[in-house]
Amino acid sequence: MSEPDKHEPDPAIPPLDTIADNQRIPPPRRPAPPRPHPIKTADDIPTGAIAAVGIVGLVTLLLTLKWGIPKGIDWYHHQDWTWFTQWTATVTDPVHAYLNAHTVGLPLTATSAFAIWQGVGIASLVLSWLTGAVGARLTWIAHGACSVLMVFDASPAAGRPVAAALAVLAWTIGSLFALRGLSLRPLIHIHNHNHPAR
Repeated sequence: MSEPDKHEPDPAIPPLDTIADNQRIPPPRRPAPPRPHPIKTADDIPTGAIAAVGIVGLVTLLLTLKWGIPKGIDWYHHQDWTWFTQWTATVTDPVHAYLNAHTVGLPLTATSAFAIWQGVGIASLVLSWLTGAVGARLTWIAHGACSVLMVFDASPAAGRPVAAALAVLAWTIGSLFALRGLSLRPLIHIHNHNHPAR
C-alpha cells in the first residue's frame, strides 16, 4: 500500500479560499451612541424649579439661624463635659510632670518643652491631614509614641495602664485625620520589558 501524497487535500476538511488583501472588506463600524448634552441651568431647568429651590434654601437657612443655632448652643451649655476635660488632663498632666522631672539642668524649661510638645503635635497632625507628607506622618507617629511613653512613665502606678490606654485612644482618634488614605497593601509595579518603548 502506498503512502498518501502529503500535498493532496484531506476530503474531511473543506478547502479554504484565500482572499487577496485588496479585496478584504472590514466589518461595518457601528456608530457610537450620541453623548448626552450637559445640563445648562438656564436652558434645561424651568425657572419655577430654580426659584422653588432658592426659596426652600433661604427658608432653611433662616430657620437654622433663628431656631437651630440657639438650640445647639443651649444643648452645648447643658451638657456635662467633665469627661472630656478629665480625659485631656489624664494625658496632658503626666506629660507635663514627665517634662518637669526630666528637664532639670537643661537650658530648656519644662514649660517650653510642653509648648514644643503641643506645637509639634498640632503641626504634624494638620500637615499630615492636609498634605499627607511622609515626614509629617512619621513625626505624628513619633509624637504619639513619645506621648504614650511619657504618660505611662509619669502616671501613678495604679492608673498607668488606663492612662496609657486613654493616650493611645486620643492618638488613634487624631490618626483618623493624620493617616487618612494610608494603605498597608503593597503597591506592585509591573514592568513589561518586551513591550517596545514609545
